[in-house]
Amino acid sequence: MDLLDAVDARSGVVCVVGAGGKKTMLYTLAGRAADEGLRSVVTATVRIPIFDEQVSGVVATDDPVEALRDADSYPVGAVAGRDGETRYRGYDTAVVDDLGRAGVADVVLAKADGARTREFKAPGDQEPQIPETTETVLPIASVHAVGEPLGEDVVHRPERVASITGLSPGEEITTSDVGAVLASPAGGLKHVPDGATTVPVLNKVDDDGLAEVGREIARDVLDRADVPRVVLTSLLADDPVVDVIE
Repeated sequence: MDLLDAVDARSGVVCVVGAGGKKTMLYTLAGRAADEGLRSVVTATVRIPIFDEQVSGVVATDDPVEALRDADSYPVGAVAGRDGETRYRGYDTAVVDDLGRAGVADVVLAKADGARTREFKAPGDQEPQIPETTETVLPIASVHAVGEPLGEDVVHRPERVASITGLSPGEEITTSDVGAVLASPAGGLKHVPDGATTVPVLNKVDDDGLAEVGREIARDVLDRADVPRVVLTSLLADDPVVDVIE
């Protein structure tokens, strides 16, 4: 299955949350959408590392709707401005809502939380920042977290993961733990708007052994949560969809 179809990312506002491939997912979706003639925009409701090389250009503006009306090359980025040397500032969720409603893009792809490059996370008090018009939410986790000890080297906000799973610091993360977080209203389902579709993604499924780990997690998620499918990906591969579990 094509990645855009697997994760329902051909139209509307699509928010990516979690850890273990969030930014790669944004840029991959944006590029594939543009290749198919769709007007794809990458933005954020939180800080995002500078991503000029992943898009045709980035506009820094308080009014992305107006700034993108005359865009002629996609994918394009839209941000509120710089935040130091290495990051851009994201928008308030209402601005992304306006962008989604305005019709200046076919699909708006938004980074909606942070993870500090870890493999796995559960959201903090103010996370994720998901616009109310969001049509699809993609909670991501890396299968590489399985078998690792619960701690800050691998997990962002390990105390939040512990509160959902019952794990203690240093205990080994299991497939069931990853499934529990992805399926939890305090984890992957947090702040998902009414009517939005949630498609959990298990990334870094780079060999057959990891694929079986991903399938085990996917079955656990489907047992726990009302989601249409779980998608296994290897986002750096030419064909990033490894499997779709329904």
